Amino acid sequence: MLIKATYVCPSRLMFNASPASPSQPMADQHESIDLTSPPVDSSAAAGFSWFPAPPPPMYSCTLTPELVHKAREELQEKPEWRLRDVQALRDMILKEQPNLRTRLDDAFLLRFLRARKFDYDRAMQLLLNYHAGRKAWPEVFQDLKPSTVKHVLDLGFLTVLPQPDPSGRYILCLRPGKWKPNDYPFVDNVRALYLTLEKLIQPEETQVNGIVILADYTGVGMSQASNPGPFLAKKVVSILQDGFPIRIKAVNIINEPRIFKGIFAIIKPFLKEKMAERYVLHGSDLRSLHKNVPRSVLPEEYGGSAGQLDLCSWSRVLLGCEEEFIVEFCQPDPLEGVVLPDSMLFEGEARGQDDDSFRGLRSQLYYCY
Repeated sequence: MLIKATYVCPSRLMFNASPASPSQPMADQHESIDLTSPPVDSSAAAGFSWFPAPPPPMYSCTLTPELVHKAREELQEKPEWRLRDVQALRDMILKEQPNLRTRLDDAFLLRFLRARKFDYDRAMQLLLNYHAGRKAWPEVFQDLKPSTVKHVLDLGFLTVLPQPDPSGRYILCLRPGKWKPNDYPFVDNVRALYLTLEKLIQPEETQVNGIVILADYTGVGMSQASNPGPFLAKKVVSILQDGFPIRIKAVNIINEPRIFKGIFAIIKPFLKEKMAERYVLHGSDLRSLHKNVPRSVLPEEYGGSAGQLDLCSWSRVLLGCEEEFIVEFCQPDPLEGVVLPDSMLFEGEARGQDDDSFRGLRSQLYYCY
C-alpha cells in the first residue's frame, strides 16, 4: 500500500519527494524537516480563555497529574515512554509510508496514539484513514476554513457549550432542526462539524477525556431526515469512527420525533456496536438528560443553570483561528495524486446499493411520520 502526494504545507514536518539512493540513511532521505506544529495566533487565542490552548509548538505535556493518571489507566499511556512511543509511530510512517505528506510533530501524533490506546498499528491506520477521508470527500475539505461556514454557525446548527461536564468532556451541541434543505447544501454542516472537531481535539485534555454530543432534534421533519441519505450518513460515520482521532464518549438525543426511528435506521448499520451502545434517547424528558449531563453545565433551554444557550462564543473561537485552518487545509491541490486502496474507506461507493436502500428507508420515514 503506497500513498503518493504533493501536499506542501509550511511549519510542518514534510518530506522531500526527490529520490534518494538506497544506501542513503533514512534521516538524510527526508531533508525538509520541521518538527513544529502549525502556527497558532496566541493573541487571538487569548481572547477565548474559556477554551484551552493547544500544546506548545515544541511539545511539553500540559496534562494535570489527575489526567496523567487517567491516561495511564484508560489509554495505556506511560509518561516515561510517551516520546518513545511517538518516535516509534514516526519511524513506522517514515518506513512504511515515506511519500505520505503529513505532520509528524509530537503533539499531532499523540492524538492518534491516544485515540487508539497506544497501539502503533491501529494508530497508523487511523492516520492513513484521516488523510484518506480528505481525499475521498473533496467537497468537504477543499478550501476548508471557518469563514466559509460562518452561515452554519450563525444559523445555530452547532455550538460547543462553554463548560465541560464533571468528567472534563466538552459538549458538542447539534441542532439539525435549525437547518432546512433550501438554506444551503447539507455538506456545509459537515464542514462546520469537522472544523469544530479539529479545534476540540487540539487540547490534550480532550484527547484524554473525549467529548460528549448533545443532539436536539426539535423541528426535524421529513425534509431534513431524508436529505442526507445513507451514502452521506455512511461517510460522516466513517470519518467520526475510523478517520478522526477523537473519543466520542456519549451521544445524547433529545426531543426526537417519531420520524427518528427512520433516521436512526439510516445511521445504525454503519455504527460499530460499541458506538451504538453510547446513543441514549431521552425524548422530551429533561430529567433523563440530567442523569447523563448535569444541569450545572447545560443552558436554560435544556433545563440547565448555565444561562441561555450562547451561539456566539464558539463562533468567535473558530473564526479567530482562520489563519490556523488556512495553513491546515487550504494549500493548493492538497493530496493531489494520492493513490488509496479501495478497501481503506467508504467501500461500496460505486455499487449503487445505497440508492436502493435509501428508497426503502424513505418509505419507512413516511410511515413513521
